[in-house]
Amino acid sequence: MIKRSDSEIETEIGQWIIFSKGRIVIRKGEINVPLAHINEFTFLENYREEIHQLPPLHESAQKNEPVFVVDLGAETIEDEQWESVSLRQLLFEQQEIGFSVIGRAWQYVHFLRTHQFCGQCGSHTERVNWEMAVHCHRCHHRSYPRVSPCIIVSIHNNEKLLLAKGVRHKEANMYSTLAGFVESGESLEEAVHREVFEEVGVKVKNLRYIESQPWPFPHSIMVGFIAEYESGEIRCQENEIDDAQWFSIDALPTIPPPFSIAGQLIAKTLSQLEDK
Repeated sequence: MIKRSDSEIETEIGQWIIFSKGRIVIRKGEINVPLAHINEFTFLENYREEIHQLPPLHESAQKNEPVFVVDLGAETIEDEQWESVSLRQLLFEQQEIGFSVIGRAWQYVHFLRTHQFCGQCGSHTERVNWEMAVHCHRCHHRSYPRVSPCIIVSIHNNEKLLLAKGVRHKEANMYSTLAGFVESGESLEEAVHREVFEEVGVKVKNLRYIESQPWPFPHSIMVGFIAEYESGEIRCQENEIDDAQWFSIDALPTIPPPFSIAGQLIAKTLSQLEDK
């Protein structure tokens, strides 16, 4: 993120992504990050030095309104005009800008919160204003945001889909594709085979890469595959998977929304099976 001068910020209307704890501040009754002038945020008076601009990732976004990011830390806003909502809620509402803007802003804020001290010598770090990094002036170690690769895979047996309900989705009763972090020294394909076997006890074959999606919980890149069932009986991993079943394409349970990579992988798998 880039530090802007007060005079520059004063002249512009922009999108404001303001974090309070793990939530985002928005106008009451709205579902968008506010498009506003800084003077509308009276509670930011003591945070002007913390205002940074989130640069666009692509040239096509250069002409859009600037995106300003502010981290209030543990402070809670007590103002009848404003409220805070969960990051997940706003991401799901703001599908077009969610992952590329809101999600990226949260990953940067999470990085800054967790890198206040140098991982090499323990000294305080300082934010670098011309790139997304923190720097230690004692040992000159510089840290950048981490991106953790995860695999996510939709599994079929040419007739049905294997979907699982994680323990964290038990109350929502949502079934989804399998996913997991890539281990050090492991290829993406090896991670697919390992995670599938660990979580549901089956083996897969004919892996096919489909697409990827950034996922800001807290700093992942989801790499999506479709795979074909090879062998084994379903055996759910304790403390990870609450239930896993084979589902017919015309009798699916509650599944993730279509803008998520899990929903997209399921849709592509269904299309593939319907064409058979």
